[in-house]
Amino acid sequence: MALPDLLRSKAGYFTGVGGRTYHLDGPAARVKQGESAVGEEVDRHHLRTFKDRVDRVDNRGIKNLPGQLSDFIDAAPAGKPCFFWLGFSDPHHPWETQGPRGSLDPSTLTLPPHLPDLPGVRQDLARYLAEVEHVDVDAQAVLDVLQARGLAGNTLVVFMGDNGMALPHGKGSLYDPGIAVPLIVRWPGVVKPGGATRELISGEDFAPTMLAAAGVEAPKEMSGVSLLPLLRGEPFTGRKHIFAERGPHGGDGQMRPDVPASTFDLSRCVRSAHYKLIYNCTPHQSPAPVDSAQDAGWTEMKAAAAAGRLSAPLVATYFTTPRPTIELYDLDADPGELANLSGKPELAQFENELKRALTEKMVLDWDFLPTPLR
Repeated sequence: MALPDLLRSKAGYFTGVGGRTYHLDGPAARVKQGESAVGEEVDRHHLRTFKDRVDRVDNRGIKNLPGQLSDFIDAAPAGKPCFFWLGFSDPHHPWETQGPRGSLDPSTLTLPPHLPDLPGVRQDLARYLAEVEHVDVDAQAVLDVLQARGLAGNTLVVFMGDNGMALPHGKGSLYDPGIAVPLIVRWPGVVKPGGATRELISGEDFAPTMLAAAGVEAPKEMSGVSLLPLLRGEPFTGRKHIFAERGPHGGDGQMRPDVPASTFDLSRCVRSAHYKLIYNCTPHQSPAPVDSAQDAGWTEMKAAAAAGRLSAPLVATYFTTPRPTIELYDLDADPGELANLSGKPELAQFENELKRALTEKMVLDWDFLPTPLR
């Protein structure tokens, strides 16, 4: 059972979903009004999609997100607690929207260490940041609905992303810009405003946390950890490691030399507070960024590499095939994750610790890939 199922069955919540495509119902191109997108298979195998899992499904996509929340509130029975999952689109490609400042000046931006200083890269980052500003405005409009309806003071609001920034070294990779996502919690009277934490938090912690906030015990099958004590400012022991993985993305899922890593890449990673280990099981897939391969920045990066104008660390990261099977990074000394330290004798203890942690996780998850420790 998923989070909305449990809130509805265990705590009597009125639940709903709206906004951007929710992939449980299949590819967006096959979604039909009020129908499953995965066709006859759903009925044949007695599967449930969102229309069976929640009380209200809003099929308007990203149109009028504040209105979708308002309509959900209107539909909720009086006196029932509510849970609404609303998906934004920005800053997903294509980058066509802007915030109140309009276009940003690319020349004023500070580039992260993993991106070369090229005009196209600066232009792409400026477009991305303009979309981030736009989603800020959208999020505020949704919060304004809660305020206008008198619900702002007793509503737990969580703003969370599902992937990192869609630029090279980001979305579709296991580097920090790809797996780090925004996570902002507003809960008047419980969460102290303006606070932050350096605790390691995983996406799988979201559901147990929401269940704990609703007074529902998480099923033992859930591997996440409730963050409720952390939110309340109570003693909390965070994770020692977090994990992420890569697989097929928007393609046919075939492992062929002509299929780039942006389409198919079997890789896993484990991260501690200070070190990151990436385990590449298909290192011969040529590196390519997810969603941004047609952007000006990547085009200029390829041209600069071909002309010998790209630095050696960037060439090793973006344009070397096969990639190393094991990558190890010191995140304090090398936040751009450009200097692979795997095999360094002085770091053997940390590398082996991460390999053991990843092996354990893969075994517990019934991962089909061979583990990094045999």
